[in-house]
Amino acid sequence: MEYRQLGRSGLKVSALSLGTMTFGGKGNFAKTGDTDLEGAKRQIGMALDAGINLIDTADIYSTGASEEIVGQALKGKRDSVLVATKARFRMGEEINDAGLSRYHLIRAAEASLKRLGTDHIDLYQLHQWDGLTPLDETLEALDTLVRSGKVRYVGVSNFSAWHLMKAMGVAALEKFVAPVSQQIHYSLEAREAEYELIPATLDQGLGVLVWSPLAGGLLSGKYRRNKATPEGTRQLANWGEPPIRDQERLYDIIEVLVGIAEARNISAAQIALSWLLGRKGVTSIIVGARTDAQLADNLKAADVVLSAEERASLDKVSQLPLIYPYWHQARTASDRLSAADLSLIQPHLK
Repeated sequence: MEYRQLGRSGLKVSALSLGTMTFGGKGNFAKTGDTDLEGAKRQIGMALDAGINLIDTADIYSTGASEEIVGQALKGKRDSVLVATKARFRMGEEINDAGLSRYHLIRAAEASLKRLGTDHIDLYQLHQWDGLTPLDETLEALDTLVRSGKVRYVGVSNFSAWHLMKAMGVAALEKFVAPVSQQIHYSLEAREAEYELIPATLDQGLGVLVWSPLAGGLLSGKYRRNKATPEGTRQLANWGEPPIRDQERLYDIIEVLVGIAEARNISAAQIALSWLLGRKGVTSIIVGARTDAQLADNLKAADVVLSAEERASLDKVSQLPLIYPYWHQARTASDRLSAADLSLIQPHLK
């Protein structure tokens, strides 16, 4: 297992992380999986044996059940693993039981600590943007949690680039503890993060944790053009992430994936994960699974190295067009672009 530095922090995390959205199986999250405590113990054991040192969860996953299961499964192992969790979404019926206010964040962190059965959270992440709470209030609350010892590092998730940069700017201006990472949606099927989130990461020296790297299972190789969708999948359960706007493009990507996988006699999922591991800015890919067999297969991706030709074919079939102002920059500013700019624009330059 490769270990990569998490942004400008001194923390090193495994290139693959274990996601726990399938733990608990309550409410809407039952569509993603229903791993119980015994199953979680097995999967966490598999992950640790493979060299994974970061486990990612969130308070909203099965309304706290995922955190509870992670805490119980890590008894006796807590000091050998980093635990990341998140807060923002509604966790109660009161009007203030959601958002990124000081009131909610501190209460949410303390509740997560209790469910996890630990005295600290290694990486505490803002799970989504809150446009109503002033950022200085949110960041001051995170700063308080870090200085109290309840949180080690902070990050954001699902922010737009201007949200991210505003957070970085306020943290610097007010001398608050700043985010060291962002957790984003990124895959061969969904490369929108390359427009601004990845360049911002490279420019600011942030770490990137990737969620749903297999596009909700769409890149597993099970979904093929003119073939019936397998039973028991997230897509049939109307999970809805990611939204597919171009079905034919998706099938084109899958055909290239499957072709490379069959030539190597490994799974399409391993190829898709390996492609992401080689993308600029990516620190760690969060893998989760409904079954032990799926997890075992995903873990093997850490050892897969794509050839330049294989990578180029995947790049080409999944490439997004340049939107404004990037097509204009490619035409008129290519002589003065930074490495962050070129992470998006370089493949489009002739």
